[in-house]
Amino acid sequence: MGSLKLLVQVAFRNLFKSKVNIIIGCIIFFPSCLVVTGGALLDSIDVSMKRSIIGSLAGHIQVYSDKSKEELALFGGMQGEADVAALDSFTPIKTALEKHPNVQTVVPMGTNGALIPSGNTVDLTLARLRDLYRKARTEGGTPELRAQIDSLKAHVRQLANLLQSEQETRKVLVRDDAQDPAEMAALEKARSDAFWADFDKDPLGSLEFLENQIAPQAADGDLLYIRYVGTDLDAFQKSFDRMQIVEGHPVPQGKRGMLLSKYVYEEYLKLKTARRMDLIKEARDLNKKTIAADPLLQRYVKENSTQTREIVYQLDPLKTQQAVAKLQKVLNSQEKDLSKLLGSFLAVTDENFDTRYQQFYEQLVPLLDLYRIRIGDSMTITAFSRSGYVQSVNVPIYGIYQFNGLEKSPVASSANLMDLVSFRELYGYLTEEKKEEIAQLKSKSGAAEVKREDAEAALFGESSPTTLVAEATPGLINENEQITTTGAALRNEDLLRRVYSQKEIEGGMVLSAAIILKDPSKLDATLAELQQSQELKHLKLRVVSWQQAAGLIGQFVMMMRMVLWGIIAILFVVVLAIINNAVMMATIQRVREVGTMRAIGAQRSFILSMVLLETVVLGLVFGGLGAGLGSAFIGWLHTVGIPAGSEELYFFFSGPRLLPNLEASNIISAFVLVVGVSVFSTFYPAFLATRVSPVTAMQTDE
Repeated sequence: MGSLKLLVQVAFRNLFKSKVNIIIGCIIFFPSCLVVTGGALLDSIDVSMKRSIIGSLAGHIQVYSDKSKEELALFGGMQGEADVAALDSFTPIKTALEKHPNVQTVVPMGTNGALIPSGNTVDLTLARLRDLYRKARTEGGTPELRAQIDSLKAHVRQLANLLQSEQETRKVLVRDDAQDPAEMAALEKARSDAFWADFDKDPLGSLEFLENQIAPQAADGDLLYIRYVGTDLDAFQKSFDRMQIVEGHPVPQGKRGMLLSKYVYEEYLKLKTARRMDLIKEARDLNKKTIAADPLLQRYVKENSTQTREIVYQLDPLKTQQAVAKLQKVLNSQEKDLSKLLGSFLAVTDENFDTRYQQFYEQLVPLLDLYRIRIGDSMTITAFSRSGYVQSVNVPIYGIYQFNGLEKSPVASSANLMDLVSFRELYGYLTEEKKEEIAQLKSKSGAAEVKREDAEAALFGESSPTTLVAEATPGLINENEQITTTGAALRNEDLLRRVYSQKEIEGGMVLSAAIILKDPSKLDATLAELQQSQELKHLKLRVVSWQQAAGLIGQFVMMMRMVLWGIIAILFVVVLAIINNAVMMATIQRVREVGTMRAIGAQRSFILSMVLLETVVLGLVFGGLGAGLGSAFIGWLHTVGIPAGSEELYFFFSGPRLLPNLEASNIISAFVLVVGVSVFSTFYPAFLATRVSPVTAMQTDE
């Protein structure tokens, strides 16, 4: 005990005695600070990303078919038959999983994607006009309804005039022979007094002409890719507590419907001019950017001031007059051209942006349709089924939802939620309605079912017991009679009104299922037990953690951690070499001192312990200083937060800011690494010190 006390005293006495020790201490200081800071940041990102993945879509554990050709990847890809095999029924899966005492809920899922036409302004206006004519035919032409029809007719006629103006402008830029004569003739007809005078004689025929000949000439529409998740919407909302409906209301239990993501709704379905104004405001208010200094904001301003057609096309003659009057007053201008007024109004600067932003939403937006799709509308989704054919489903939009803290994350918020019945129909599985419809058609047509192996004989064999005869039906098919006949094809309205039982929802196919645990701290143990479950193996299920289910995104922190430890490893190799050389120099300088100690009776073990203990003390002191600085830095970051500078970082930070936390493991790992490397690099110089002969050392000049 006395020797240890003496060694400690010697170690602290020599701590700052040599410049070499100061150099070694500084070398130890920076790696320890890096280990604490880097480890704490990565651990915090890991925890935050875990919250994002578990709370947004994956749950704690995911199960899917063991027959799948590829691994499940809930984020960043379109899941379909090529990668994840379908599970024919969710009921036995749910029953088997809920037997585990730590399983709280099991949520059925399936993800896919589709391109939907957002429709240009002419298309949307004509669709509303067609609906009004249908309503007038069924309910009668009330004065109010007639006024709406006349307003939309005037709007369509104005759109034709705007398209004609664009054609005139195009003539200046391209050769005359580049203009399509048929398009020009169609525009002339749509602008003529005779066409509109005779419009009501055959409104549906006139609308068909406008839809086929005029609407395609308007180029302000585009295709929108949407990613959707088919699920039990009621169970999903109860299981994922970060989910919040911000507009509209939930899809009624058991009904067909869809909830659009707030991110998708704002980013892709909002008026482009309004969206760019929002982005400028967010950049100025949150990130303290300026239009004058930021090229991206300058691009937004230029696009808004030059691309005014989206607004001009939306306004009918009356609203155009109102918009012109408001803009003339705001700009103190006598200009009568709406496009020019809009261009001047939207050419904002840092000085007038806040005022113009407020005026835009107060003066112009009430005259416009701010979103292409509104709550209550039905959206037609067309997707490729598992067999490769195209399937379409009309789904009503009930509301807009978001995951709290992940509102701006394209990774977590790009998925729209759809009821399972509609998802299955799009995926190509026969719903009960489809089966009933096919049975009705087979019964009415007298079609005979023939086995695959008997098909050739049934079609071409003379001695076939089954005679296939095709009988032509004279006259035209009465579509209304076919639709309204009992047992015939079900109307779309009837499908949307139908309420499905929980048994029907859970009894059909799914692609995967999310498991929410009662005690998340037992995730690893629960995962291992489920993976070993014979019942799940019998159901041919693959059980994976949230990290595996997230695909490459789930491995992000692991890859970043490998990069960090790779850097630390390289750094410590360099540190090891430097400390080794420095301690070697310090040992050479202390040859006389060591020899004197040996001469007065110090054993080699004492010399070895002295050199090693000095290095340990050096590592503890300077490593502690480095760890202290790193800890203070993390504490400061926890107070102020690290802002998510891009939308992608919202997902990794689980919100707009990352608030790092320091764990005891970060400090312990720093001390272990620093002291371990320091001691290891000191062994050889310490060994040399024990080899010094007392006589030789005493004879050495200082």
